[in-house]
Amino acid sequence: MSDDQVLTGPGTQPRRALLAGAGAVGASVLLTACGGGGSGDGGAAPTSGGPGATAGDAGGGDRHGASSLATTSDIPVGGGRVLAAEGVVITQPEAGQFKGFDPICTHQGCPVSNVDGGTINCTCHNSRFSITDGSVKQGPATRPLAPKQLKVQGDQISLA
Repeated sequence: MSDDQVLTGPGTQPRRALLAGAGAVGASVLLTACGGGGSGDGGAAPTSGGPGATAGDAGGGDRHGASSLATTSDIPVGGGRVLAAEGVVITQPEAGQFKGFDPICTHQGCPVSNVDGGTINCTCHNSRFSITDGSVKQGPATRPLAPKQLKVQGDQISLA
């Protein structure tokens, strides 16, 4: 039996399994600390824009094809949604005008957490970005969010 296979503890698990488990616990603690929201909702980001607005796909899955991210009715006018898993923030500054942005804050690389009050917000250090063009509205960030091209076809929104 090699050194990393030495049986340890009452459960007699190999040291390799014990160390792997400890590493997984440490990684989950780090990821939780970087989440920022603290809501325990598994990473779903808060949104703005009135009743029924939610993060992620409120429809529960595929929206008429794998490339569709949301429907136009999912994105509130004057607000937006952070779709972290899809790697995009979608906003609707004015009725019928949809904008896409990278969901990573340009200050220190934290994921932005919500869209509220006309800004895309990073709760790590309170940077705020415009829902219209991604420009910095409040620091410490000094660079705008990178734009992402969207395609709106009917009521479906996808990355271009």
